[in-house]
Amino acid sequence: MDLFRFVPFRLNRLAAEVSGALSVEYQERYGLDIPEWRVLATLGFRNDACSAQYISQCTRTHKSTISRAVTALMKRRLVERVENADDRREFRLRMTGKGKALYEELIPRLLRKEKEILSCLSAQERNDFASLLGKIERSLDLVQTRQEADAKEAY
Repeated sequence: MDLFRFVPFRLNRLAAEVSGALSVEYQERYGLDIPEWRVLATLGFRNDACSAQYISQCTRTHKSTISRAVTALMKRRLVERVENADDRREFRLRMTGKGKALYEELIPRLLRKEKEILSCLSAQERNDFASLLGKIERSLDLVQTRQEADAKEAY
């Protein structure tokens, strides 16, 4: 087998490189590691509190990694725990004002970096690429929208 033609290998390598390129934007300037960014990104994308399990499921990151990231973000006062009104034994997570400000400052930088990474593709190729990724995600039954994530019981 030619490893460099094996799609899982290629996707993993591509994901690692893209993640690393984006992490420069939030690691050097804001001192965030990749799991911490994933927590903030999920909370910012939702605009409301959610469980650590939801973040773990959405980001496909092990729950212990998410737990460590949440602890670090809470120490920096970027994330806080709030009681779940439906189940007082459970806590949900949400960004603090400081966390939201950091998130809002960071998003344009990450979008610029994404645009830079994808600049080797034409507009049509970017659309096709997004469509093909979606097709693979659907075939693997991966959630693709916040609405789908909210509707799934596992989240």
